[in-house]
Amino acid sequence: MASLLDRFRKQPAPPPRRSLPPPGVIRRERRALLKLREEKLRDLGGLILEMYRRDRFREDLLSERCNDLVSLDARLREVDEMLDAARRRIPAGRCDCGAPLPWNSHFCPNCGRPAGEQPVVACETCGHPLPADGRFCAACGAASAGRESVAEAQQA
Repeated sequence: MASLLDRFRKQPAPPPRRSLPPPGVIRRERRALLKLREEKLRDLGGLILEMYRRDRFREDLLSERCNDLVSLDARLREVDEMLDAARRRIPAGRCDCGAPLPWNSHFCPNCGRPAGEQPVVACETCGHPLPADGRFCAACGAASAGRESVAEAQQA
């Protein structure tokens, strides 16, 4: 039977972190997303017209299609940010510990420090960064306020 240490040694190395793709790749993805968005908007309009003609509205179907469009818009915003960063040649961020920060990350994947100016979720007692689903602070042991404080911190 292999020891626990041998099991960890045999695991494959994690894949290397990817840097920002070249601007051409980002522009192609943006064009494809815009085309898909246009098709989905046209389909949504046709769906609403058919529902109106038949006088049978299905809110669940409409909300599903609208949610698809909203998620597509969110991805378009991310792609626009990446394209803007590639144009300005902004290097990927680095944490205080020296680890590279992936795009749109809230915490450092190496040490757990907050990546932005303010922590996304922090302990109310000591200010130590917390995972969003954490119930207790790892630094001082105080109970976290819960999801309500997470929503308030994101709105602020």
